[in-house]
Amino acid sequence: MNRLSAETTTGLISGSILEPNVLAASTPSVAAAVSTDSGELCRHSLFAPLHYERNYGYPLIVWLHGPGNDERQLRRIMPQLSMRNYVAVAPRGTLALDADADAAGFRWQQHGDHVYLAEKRVFDCVDLARRKFHVKPDRVFLAGAGCGGTMALRIALANPNAFAGALSLGGGLPRGMAPLARVNEARGKPLLLMSGITSERYSQTHVNEDLRLLHSAGITVTLRLYPHGDELSPMMLGDVDRWLMQQICPETSAAD
Repeated sequence: MNRLSAETTTGLISGSILEPNVLAASTPSVAAAVSTDSGELCRHSLFAPLHYERNYGYPLIVWLHGPGNDERQLRRIMPQLSMRNYVAVAPRGTLALDADADAAGFRWQQHGDHVYLAEKRVFDCVDLARRKFHVKPDRVFLAGAGCGGTMALRIALANPNAFAGALSLGGGLPRGMAPLARVNEARGKPLLLMSGITSERYSQTHVNEDLRLLHSAGITVTLRLYPHGDELSPMMLGDVDRWLMQQICPETSAAD
């Protein structure tokens, strides 16, 4: 059996939008696969693939949630991405949007101590996932939505030897704090940018600027555009799974 074959998980209506609420988030299979904890490090969620095989080295997805969400967004993401192919972990964002944080959610702030704290949370979560599951070290991917996608790009570009690639769903390249300071090492690390064509958060003008900058820096980038705005759609997450498979098993993906 090919553990990394692309698949679609049933349970969400085709064409539905994942934000802000997904009925499937409370289904028993997803609830059993995702645990949320704050005992060892920052508040986080950890995803265990169905039918976990301890002798198999899984890819790891580190998911950085979008604005107004928290680490529990992972429970809504993985059913549309894959329930079998990956281990996944999601830390909580660094900035509470309101005093009633659990209700208002969090975001990833793109300056100052927030960037350093976000990086620490990401690496702490990678270490945690590797302690609990058999993760292949060269298959760790950073991914996120909105400001989480921007932070995923920032951390991956700043630590190119630690990650196999990075994906941003509706979040542009970071500005400030020299995000391309290690551009020579980052060349060859694949990036995936995804955006809705009517997005207010990541406009087509911003997308074009980012593409020009990345191409001029010699960084490998793939762009996907979708016929909606800032929503996360099942189509986007299906494309995330296919793109990851292309990075992990390029020969198999090409044959398919």
